[in-house]
Amino acid sequence: MPSSRFSARGWVLFAIMAVVWGMPYLFIREAVETFSPAAVVAIRTGGAAILLLPFALRQRALRPALRKWPWVLAFAAIEMAGPFVLLAHAEQTISSGLTGLLVATVPLFATVIAVVRGDRTALRPMRTTGLALGFAGVAVVALGSAEGASADLVAMGEVLLVAVLYAIAPFIVARKLHDVPSLGTITLALAVVGLGYTPIALLTSHEAPTANSVVSIVLLTVVCTAVAFIAFFALIAEVGPVRAPLFTYVNPVVAIALGVLILAEPLSPALLVGFPIVIVGCLLAAGGLPTRDKTDPAVPILSEPDPIAPARQKRHR
Repeated sequence: MPSSRFSARGWVLFAIMAVVWGMPYLFIREAVETFSPAAVVAIRTGGAAILLLPFALRQRALRPALRKWPWVLAFAAIEMAGPFVLLAHAEQTISSGLTGLLVATVPLFATVIAVVRGDRTALRPMRTTGLALGFAGVAVVALGSAEGASADLVAMGEVLLVAVLYAIAPFIVARKLHDVPSLGTITLALAVVGLGYTPIALLTSHEAPTANSVVSIVLLTVVCTAVAFIAFFALIAEVGPVRAPLFTYVNPVVAIALGVLILAEPLSPALLVGFPIVIVGCLLAAGGLPTRDKTDPAVPILSEPDPIAPARQKRHR
C-alpha cells in the first residue's frame, strides 16, 4: 500500500505528467484554429491508438481489456470522449492558460469523491491543508487574470465539467480495471473514441489545416496522449487514484508559461504570487518530499490500496 509520502518513482511520474499534460492546452489552442473540435479528438485519439496498437498486441493486452469492455467504454467516455471535445470547444473562446487553471480543480473534486466513497484518509490535516493551499494558489492566479472576469462563462463551465470527469476517471481505473493491463485499456479506449468521432470530424472540418495546426495535433497525439496515458496509469498504480490527479495543480504553470512565450497571452502578476502557493500545496497534499523506501515503518501507512498490486502478483506467479 502506498504511504503518506510519494516515492521517488512517484515524483518522477508526477513531474512527467505535470509537463506533458500542461502542454495540451497550447496544442489544442493551435489545432482548433483550422481543425474542428471533433476532428482534434478523432485525430488525437485515433492516432494514439494506432501508435500503441503494436505494443498492445505484442503484450497480449487487448483480450483482458475486451473482457472488461463496459468499464473500458466508461473510462473512454469519462476520460477522453467528453473532456477532449469540451476542451477543444472551450479553447475556441478562452485562452490556454485559463483553461489549464480551471482544470487544476481536479484534485479538489477527487477528494470530494473519495470522501463520499468513505475514504477518510483524504481528510488528514496535511493533505487537506495542501489541497486547500493548492486550490487557493489556483484561485489567486485565476482571479488576478485580466481575462478571467470577461471570459465566456459557458466555456469556463465546460472546462469545470472536464475537471469533474477527470476526477472520476482514476477511480474507474483503480476499482474496476486494476486487473487489466494498462496498455490494453488505453489502446482500446483511444480506438473506440477515435472511431466514434471520425464521422463527426469528416462532417465538421472544412478548412485547409495550417502547418502550426498540423504540428500541434501531431505533438498532441504522440506526447500528450499516447505517452501521457501510459505515465498516467503508472502514476495511479504508484500513488493511488486520490493523489494521482495532484499534478493538475502544476499543469497551469506549464500552460500559462507556454501561452505567454508562444501565443503571447498576457502574463498576470498574480501568477508570480500563486505559483509558490501551488507548489507548497502539492508538496503537502502529496505527503511531503519523496522517500527512498515507501515501506519504511517510520512512515505512516494509509488505507488507500495499490490498485495494480494484485495484477502484478498474478503475473509474477
